[in-house]
Amino acid sequence: MTNKRLAQIERRIEKIKTELAGLGAMRPGSLTRQYKDPESGSGPYYQLSYTLDMKSRTEYIRREWASDLRRQIRNYKQFKKLSGEWITLSIEHSRLTMKLARSR
Repeated sequence: MTNKRLAQIERRIEKIKTELAGLGAMRPGSLTRQYKDPESGSGPYYQLSYTLDMKSRTEYIRREWASDLRRQIRNYKQFKKLSGEWITLSIEHSRLTMKLARSR
């Protein structure tokens, strides 16, 4: 069972690597629509907020860039999810490998 699980983990890690390679441009953060006058809903603009190197940052974004930035943010979230899964699988792989070596 352990060897079978090791093979499953290795296959999944290879799939993750392929998915990561195809992600494209990415940016952390969240994009929100703000208004200069919230009561009347006039003067809309977009605001990108994120934290990088333990510093919070805010950028103002033109409307024509909003959809591209949403895609980049989705890519970043997918990157974080996949890299977290890769780490979890790597830990399990390492433990199973050590367990196999002990039992021999």
